[in-house]
Amino acid sequence: MSLSDLMLSFKGYSLSNTLGEGSYGKVKCAYCDQLKCNVAIKIINKRKAPQEFLERFLPREIQALRRLHHPSIIKTHEIFETSAGKVYIVMELGVKGDLLHYINTTGAMEEDIAHIKFQQLASAIKYCHDSDFAHRDLKCENILLDEDLNIKLSDFGFSKSLSRDEDGRTILSQTFCGSAAYTSPEVLEGIPYDPKISDIWSLGVILYTVVYALMPFDDSNVRKMISIQKQHRIPFPNSKHLSAECKDLIYHLLQPNASQRLSAEFTCASTTFWIQ
Repeated sequence: MSLSDLMLSFKGYSLSNTLGEGSYGKVKCAYCDQLKCNVAIKIINKRKAPQEFLERFLPREIQALRRLHHPSIIKTHEIFETSAGKVYIVMELGVKGDLLHYINTTGAMEEDIAHIKFQQLASAIKYCHDSDFAHRDLKCENILLDEDLNIKLSDFGFSKSLSRDEDGRTILSQTFCGSAAYTSPEVLEGIPYDPKISDIWSLGVILYTVVYALMPFDDSNVRKMISIQKQHRIPFPNSKHLSAECKDLIYHLLQPNASQRLSAEFTCASTTFWIQ
């Protein structure tokens, strides 16, 4: 047993299978004696991580996890660090895996179910934005599902606590974050952007993916994709009937003009008018 495993055992965690692995970290499943349930433990090896990650992104993630508490955001139970340079983030376990895996396995959600799930996600994003946090990496892989298939937003590695200028306006970001397929046109073009408004575009991609089990845009040629996005051309396949309200919400979320895109508040309000 390694020193890390011994330390975790001392704290009442029994490690089991690996849920995911990266170049300087992994996520493992563990049983917690105190909570009497399985949890997910994100283990980050600071000695293998690049300096930019340690100075910028890791502190932001820890700040977000400590500050954000919402029913549709993955719960963080404990964060601690060892003298060996490892950071442990103990979180609620997404028992049913991530949303992308669920859709790939079961297919597109029926609209009434998608409505409920999207309300949960939009509520979590409104809470983040109201707390002046932007996620900046919204995608189906970062949305986990609990035992009852409730949405649990996770992975705040690119999240940012937003600052305001003397006039109260959000200071724009310039860092490219996320996956191209979920990223707004202004970010892809390298234009300084409001991270909250960029999050809303990603919500539109997620909603489209949930109801069609397809991505709205082909990201194999990013330049071509941006051109299609900026023409506000959204394919709505005839293979599945969707209500006008659902299509209208997707259309307004995937608004290429950032100044005309919905806010999180209006997105939540719009879901109440989404009726089959």
